[in-house]
Amino acid sequence: METPKRSIVKAVIWNVIGLMSMAMVGLWATGSLAMGGKMAAINTAIGLSCYVIYERVWARVSWGRVCG
Repeated sequence: METPKRSIVKAVIWNVIGLMSMAMVGLWATGSLAMGGKMAAINTAIGLSCYVIYERVWARVSWGRVCG
């Protein structure tokens, strides 16, 4: 089972990657670095929260694990 700390670190790293890519998409879509950054920040906050919850739920599911 994963620890909560590991789930959070994984989520933060994944969301930094997402923040950078979403900021580029937002800049491309709006032509504004400020608006693209705001869009990316909101998306990242929502995504981080959902991902941590998702990971913690799956950490409790034993289906598909090989016990050794």
